[in-house]
Amino acid sequence: MAGNGKQTKYIIVSGGVISGIGKGIIASSTGLLLKTLGLTVTSIKIDPYLNIDAGTLSPLDHGEVFVLNDGGEVDLDLGNYERYLNVELTRDNNITTGKIYREVIDKERRGDYLGKTVQVVPHITNAIQDWVERVGNISTSENGRTPDVCIVELGGTVGDIESAPFIEAMRQFQFRVGHDNFCLIHVSLVPVVGAVGEQKTKPTQASVRDLRGLGLSPDILACRSAIPFEEGIREKLSMFCQVKPEQVFSVHDCESLYHVPILLRQQGIIDVLTERLKLNELSLPAEIRSEGDKLWSQWREFARRRARDLDQTTIAVVGKYTYLTDSYISVVKALEHAALNVNRKIKINWVEASDLEESSMHKDPLKYHEAWQHMCGADGILVPGGFGERGVEGKILAAKWAREHKVPYLGICLGMQVAVIEFARNICGMSGVHSTEFREDCENPAVIFMPEIDRSTMGGTMRLGSRPTKFQDNEFARNSMTRKLYGGVDEVHERHRHRYEVNPEMVKELESKGLHFIGKDAETGERMEILELENHPYFVGAQYHPEYLTRPLSPSPVFLGLILAASGQLQAYLSGEDVSKD
Repeated sequence: MAGNGKQTKYIIVSGGVISGIGKGIIASSTGLLLKTLGLTVTSIKIDPYLNIDAGTLSPLDHGEVFVLNDGGEVDLDLGNYERYLNVELTRDNNITTGKIYREVIDKERRGDYLGKTVQVVPHITNAIQDWVERVGNISTSENGRTPDVCIVELGGTVGDIESAPFIEAMRQFQFRVGHDNFCLIHVSLVPVVGAVGEQKTKPTQASVRDLRGLGLSPDILACRSAIPFEEGIREKLSMFCQVKPEQVFSVHDCESLYHVPILLRQQGIIDVLTERLKLNELSLPAEIRSEGDKLWSQWREFARRRARDLDQTTIAVVGKYTYLTDSYISVVKALEHAALNVNRKIKINWVEASDLEESSMHKDPLKYHEAWQHMCGADGILVPGGFGERGVEGKILAAKWAREHKVPYLGICLGMQVAVIEFARNICGMSGVHSTEFREDCENPAVIFMPEIDRSTMGGTMRLGSRPTKFQDNEFARNSMTRKLYGGVDEVHERHRHRYEVNPEMVKELESKGLHFIGKDAETGERMEILELENHPYFVGAQYHPEYLTRPLSPSPVFLGLILAASGQLQAYLSGEDVSKD
């Protein structure tokens, strides 16, 4: 039950026609709009695959693996929810077929079903409903209030075999929670075809027909299209899909994803949801409603900046999954948030790390020279996390270029480790320096396997989740740019995802040459977490993943530092000047 003594409301977001249609953004935008009313919102993502979690999935296959505070490795859509709704979710907010079947099979092995035949209906469908209802009532917001509304995104496409148990569970769930507490938003495609660009409604009609055949009727149609509805399209969809015209929404391409909530609000989605879910019955204090009004005004200002013609700052992102930018979606968002909060527009030069290596010059000279041109022409360089040896030497070259040419640099996880390897090789003059991840028997290991990590099992065995990092009590650390960007605090909590760490036996030599480890883990004080290079405009490395905690209205401090340094504003910002004004 919600904190006000009434049943939590559930909004289910399903998708039709094609996958990757934008259900996550529409779910996040709907949640944001409900928050602007002062409501407390949480969210759940259902992924129909058999994996227990997203931790072992390739970023090129499924996009970024997002890490939560509790160490859960989840779908990238949960990152959208956290950023839009400013909530902190748990691994239970991501349901997979693997999790549900494991739970039911474990119960069967314990004898919980008392000798009954265990079947998809009712045992699997009941487990899904119980999970949604339990997690939908757990607070995920800063205010600690039980959610008024839970947004449930149903992954996949209506009609997929693997999503059938979840569709059936939601069909039953609408009766469990009651008509006034259940709303279905169906996201579909209205393609533009032909030489004259005519919009076609048949795919959406077929998708809704499939959905109705499975026992679910949409309350709202969110129709993706390249252009706004042509005359008569809304009425046609209303007639053939049996929803009122005011419940059919055109979600056409717009200036940025930050404009989607504005687009939905302008078409009246708040009024539709208020009427459908009886939201007026949720009496909220005036101060909570005013918080919602403030949030909406901040969001509109943020979206306005995104649409303006701001000065551009170029960042080269040197990675190994650059062919699918969703592999780095949190990094992209962190750069956008940091840039827009200091009135800059971000331009990303995607650089495939292996293209920077000398071997690439012989194999594909054009790619080699283009990669170096993109990196050298950038205002700053970012090397994100990653796994595997491909491209590592290219990342080391990127760190070397940034260090030698005083180009602002941010290294995340592996990006910090390659900076250490480069420094040990070229400044400390050590031979045979590498990471034991790639050269197990190297002469001088700068990066080593963490002793507590399980080598035999891959899933969920890394150092995961939110961990405290303590700034060191020495003169350089106290006056470091990174600590100032964090507001001068003694300790920060950031999310981790790694198996390897900087070799503590090498730290003394590195620091004597000017590479300072200003932040170490608060638990042992022996694990290197933040590095900063002296006599450089901005050369920072973080063992953790700061991109996981970025918010549109509250950017990550180390990303903010990179953008400020790359745009020549860092010293003004650190001296107290307000660089966020127009």
